[in-house]
Amino acid sequence: MLELEKVKKSLGITGNYQDDTIKEYINEVKRYLIDGGISRDIVEDPATVGVIARGVSDLWNYGSGGTSFSPYFIQRVIQLSSKDSSKSEGDK
Repeated sequence: MLELEKVKKSLGITGNYQDDTIKEYINEVKRYLIDGGISRDIVEDPATVGVIARGVSDLWNYGSGGTSFSPYFIQRVIQLSSKDSSKSEGDK
């Protein structure tokens, strides 16, 4: 799963010990984005891996006392919700 490797690289995670947990967080963030009205095309666009990584990081840190997604994540979700899926950024 290329997406898993990109998220792990973004977060500085090496090895595969936590892969199942990270995959579940990736799926949870994607469901959050889709349930929030962002088209599946945008969610699956390679350019969205950054916001997915941010969401994964927020969920990862949730157990250490955090109670919400970061302001950056929320701002990016709002931006993506108004994005036209026919003009996806691609893997730049």
